[in-house]
Amino acid sequence: MSEFLGAVNDLVWHESLVYLCLAAGVYFSVRSRFVQVRQVPEMVRLMLRGEKSPSGVSSFQALTMSLAGRVGTGNIAGVATAIAFGGPGALFWMWMVAFLGASTSFVECTLGQIYKGRDKLTGEYRGGPAYYLSTALSHTAAAGAMKVYGYIFAAVTLLAMGLLLPGVQSNSMASAMNSAWGFSKWWVAVGIVIVLAFVIIGGVKRIATFASIVVPFMAVAYIALALVVVLMNAAEIPAILSLIFSSALGVDAAFGAIIGAAVMWGVKRGIYSNEAGQGTGPHAAAAAEVSHPAKQGLVQAFAVYVDTLFVCSATGFLILSTGAYRVFEGESADGAVIHEGGSILATGAEVGPAFAQAGFDTLWSGAGSSFIAISLAFFCGTTIIAYYYMAETNLRFLLGRAATIDIPFIRGTVGGSATMLLQALILVSVTMGAVSTASDAWVLGDIGVGLMAWLNIIGILILQQPAYKALWDYERQKKQGLDPVFDPFALDIKNATFWETYKRATDEDKQPTTAT
Repeated sequence: MSEFLGAVNDLVWHESLVYLCLAAGVYFSVRSRFVQVRQVPEMVRLMLRGEKSPSGVSSFQALTMSLAGRVGTGNIAGVATAIAFGGPGALFWMWMVAFLGASTSFVECTLGQIYKGRDKLTGEYRGGPAYYLSTALSHTAAAGAMKVYGYIFAAVTLLAMGLLLPGVQSNSMASAMNSAWGFSKWWVAVGIVIVLAFVIIGGVKRIATFASIVVPFMAVAYIALALVVVLMNAAEIPAILSLIFSSALGVDAAFGAIIGAAVMWGVKRGIYSNEAGQGTGPHAAAAAEVSHPAKQGLVQAFAVYVDTLFVCSATGFLILSTGAYRVFEGESADGAVIHEGGSILATGAEVGPAFAQAGFDTLWSGAGSSFIAISLAFFCGTTIIAYYYMAETNLRFLLGRAATIDIPFIRGTVGGSATMLLQALILVSVTMGAVSTASDAWVLGDIGVGLMAWLNIIGILILQQPAYKALWDYERQKKQGLDPVFDPFALDIKNATFWETYKRATDEDKQPTTAT
């Protein structure tokens, strides 16, 4: 089975997907006139404010929900594996895919806001690639094909978020806790399941509240302590930067033979971490209450920076500045060691959290394992919760109107019963992932990420135009000193049914009334 999964993963993550991700990022950057650079001040301003209602969450809560999905084991174990198999240069390519991916994230998340809808059971805002893929071209001859495409994406996302990806997070949590405190992986699995069950059964509001509290606190604490370690080794920073760039570009003789691996692992782990183009961000973006879709597109573009340029970079510099890494030949821990960062790593240390644990141990001997275990508990826990939310959103999409059908003999609806089954599935996935091998868990996760990225990037390349219309409109209104308000009719954006209804209702409220 492991060999079969490995073959599937190699097929999904063919080098053409790597080049597609990079090329799409370049294209969206040019088309948006590098929105990820021009609008950074506006991104920060919007991130700290925003409306919310009984149907939606604030921009900040939507950002933290998105970061809950982005900031996870990919920021610690993912960075370590990228360096181990692609060399220090892999960190450069993670930066590149983040910079370019911020424009990709803007496009997909703005589309998520434009084509969002309301949950037929709860009334909450729902959206994501399945919604815009199946809706945006409903007025054209391609309507039927795109609707099928949307359903395929929803099914793949339900599979990825409900079954393939949660196990990676729980596996890293269980491995770190086992290493730090000797906890049985089965006991860790039970503890994870209890906490997750409490949060996910509470619905999107509880998920948003939980994420808005936990994610910022842990991200700041992790970055701060990592920077302390890096500053203790400040003299190494010039050499580290030189090593990153020289190995990324094939100049360094030690890494010249693995430049292709540096690109592959940098992009692969970069997308796994920041999720730009994967299609996850639009789910959280659609849940936000905003007056204009571009607002949430800008906020979500900044989320890519937070994830990779801040959290992943903190891990990368921590590992490289302390020498807590090894680089292997053949993109496998079974290959020969072609470069040893230092003598700090124990012989045979597992690739992954152990690199960061050893780096933190240089600050406070023996504390590294515990701090990484605690960090992963929060990072991975919030990521699994975000996965559940996205799986539930796509389940609702697949059920459509059938979600509200009553099932008499259980006194519930089809949607409610299906949701309970999904909750059970994701809890089983978490349990099995915690006790499986790290390699099998990562292969399953990579397959899920790759399938979603293929479908979503091709989709947004087809549907991108409404996102640019929204951006130009937003910037025009800002220049006029206005708080931008979205009008799909004025922009000739069709099938944005939520915003069409909202615009009509707003116009009616503004109509003068005549006393009788």
